[in-house]
Amino acid sequence: MPTMRTGDTAVADNEGFHLDHLDIWGEEQQFKVDAERTIAYAEATNDPIRQHLDGTYAPPVFAVVPAMVMMADATMSVVPDELMMRILHGEHDFRLHRPIEPGETLSVRAKPIGIEGKSSGVVVTTLMQTRGDRGDLVNEQYFVGFFRGGQFEGSAGATSPEHAFDESLRAREPDFTAVQRFDADQTFRYSEPAGDPMPIHLDDEFARAMGLPGIIIHGLCTIAFTSHALLTEISPEDPARLKRLAVRLTKPGLPQETITSSVWNRGVIGDREVYAYETAGDEKPGKFLITDGLAEFATA
Repeated sequence: MPTMRTGDTAVADNEGFHLDHLDIWGEEQQFKVDAERTIAYAEATNDPIRQHLDGTYAPPVFAVVPAMVMMADATMSVVPDELMMRILHGEHDFRLHRPIEPGETLSVRAKPIGIEGKSSGVVVTTLMQTRGDRGDLVNEQYFVGFFRGGQFEGSAGATSPEHAFDESLRAREPDFTAVQRFDADQTFRYSEPAGDPMPIHLDDEFARAMGLPGIIIHGLCTIAFTSHALLTEISPEDPARLKRLAVRLTKPGLPQETITSSVWNRGVIGDREVYAYETAGDEKPGKFLITDGLAEFATA
């Protein structure tokens, strides 16, 4: 569950922000899952998992696709208009009750649940829920959007659940590493099946105008890469075992960049095999694309 915060800020202290939108569900919408699109998503993220490529299951990070528009609308509904194009993906926490199956119709809803001012910008947390044809809960997601350069005094609402890296793990070497490389055209292939046409991923001039080094990899594409790196090592024949995937995105990836994920096995906790990980890029030594990575797999 999200953590509630004390000392909430009054609306009058932060003119232009819409705190009355917090904890209010948007309209529920339907999404028909098409096998062609789930397969295209797998191919656009270089996913090697057989069940994703043959359309048995949608890849785990595809869970964001049905919720994409509602996620964006809910998150941006809280901030002033001038901040909307300054959003970056801060964190994402997938709670996967079961895989999405092509052919089903999903019901999806979203609501912003919290906001917090930081020295470098504003953080907004949004919760999404996805249900299947039978009304069963398919997944829950916590999205943290970071609005660069925004100013907000204090905090209001709730934070997303914790998934901090256990620093004691650094006393030993990771249990395994995975090396992957983004293609030169990765963002262009990813944009359509993901339903994410943000120009910072497609227009080099626009990205530079936004203070970025150029076109950057979609944060969710980076997460998708790490999801199948984990699955390939831990459960390649049964991707449905992945039940939680949570990350903090600390630096955007770039086309043609090589990334290296280091993974530590934290053992069995309850009915889950728990893994911690972080993903480094190659642009600058010691710079991480993903920190505080957490993956949980069902034990049976």
